[in-house]
Amino acid sequence: MSYLPEPAFRHDQARRVGILLINLGTPDAPTAKAVRPYLKQFLSDPRVVEIPRLVWWLILNGIILNTRPAKSAAKYASIWTRDGSPLAIHTRAQAKLLQGFMGDAGQPVVVEWAMRYGNPSVASKIMALKEAGCDRVLVVPLYPQYAASSTGSAMDAVADAIKSLRNPPEIRFLKHFHDASDYIEVLAQRVEQHWVREGRGDHLLMSFHGVPRFSLDKGDPYHCECYKTARLLAERLGLPASSYTVAFQSRFGKAEWLKPYTSEQLHKLGKAKTAKLDVICPGFVADCLETLEEIAMEGKADFLQAGGGEYRYIPALNSEADWIAALSRIVTPHLHPWLQQADDAAALQARKARAAGLGAKA
Repeated sequence: MSYLPEPAFRHDQARRVGILLINLGTPDAPTAKAVRPYLKQFLSDPRVVEIPRLVWWLILNGIILNTRPAKSAAKYASIWTRDGSPLAIHTRAQAKLLQGFMGDAGQPVVVEWAMRYGNPSVASKIMALKEAGCDRVLVVPLYPQYAASSTGSAMDAVADAIKSLRNPPEIRFLKHFHDASDYIEVLAQRVEQHWVREGRGDHLLMSFHGVPRFSLDKGDPYHCECYKTARLLAERLGLPASSYTVAFQSRFGKAEWLKPYTSEQLHKLGKAKTAKLDVICPGFVADCLETLEEIAMEGKADFLQAGGGEYRYIPALNSEADWIAALSRIVTPHLHPWLQQADDAAALQARKARAAGLGAKA
């Protein structure tokens, strides 16, 4: 195996601390041509589809990649903006704002962002951090609840990326933050701000991304972490159990997934003539196809068709200042030893520079 050449860097130059934010991914454009390679990369990940490889290869290449790209492209087109994919826009902004926020707080770090599938790739951004002088990198998958198919896959991507490096950086992972008090608080504030603007709804639906049921049976903690997030959020909002529902969206294929299904709960709440339904997706820190098209558009249509009243989607955390501040507090404890080392190294360099200056004057 050949290793990538190391970026040029002076050995007397202070090393830096980096943060890599990773989200799921997005095609480069809302077209079938762009969606096809994105879907192929996504659905070829054995973490995402746990079916015997040969069987799945035939299904994926013989059926799915010949039929689904055009349908998915139409969905992406419905949410695309002049500046591109909402997920890419928000994730890029989160990285930029987090670096600025932490720098202003006296914690100088280099923050990059990557997508697990599509662009920018995890490997390219790890190299960008190395080129910026980072020899320690905190990897932050932007999935509050751990799942093998999301966070676990992001970890795989990082491991694959550093295999090709001659001198890989020291890596740490933020595995999850489903019960972090700062995360729960900013979610609660988002709901309360919505209530101030629109009035309090009659029911709150918390919709999380779904995963196959067998993942729970095999020990994946995702189901439990989603319910813990929901419970903590409900407690913070003072909601009794009868005032909120937890459900799981984005079911794919015929296998059983985590229940209850969001689509079925929307139909149930619509048939019950719920006058004002508030919907939030606590597993998404940035709006994307699953929130903007599946929930805000399709979900609304399903609810109204079933006889429901007013449907109000509560946007994701995106790049709002309170979320960036909360994210900085979530990642900071994982950086403390590294930032102290960086401070010590900078102080040593400053002393050497002063000593060299005094020697020159003498």
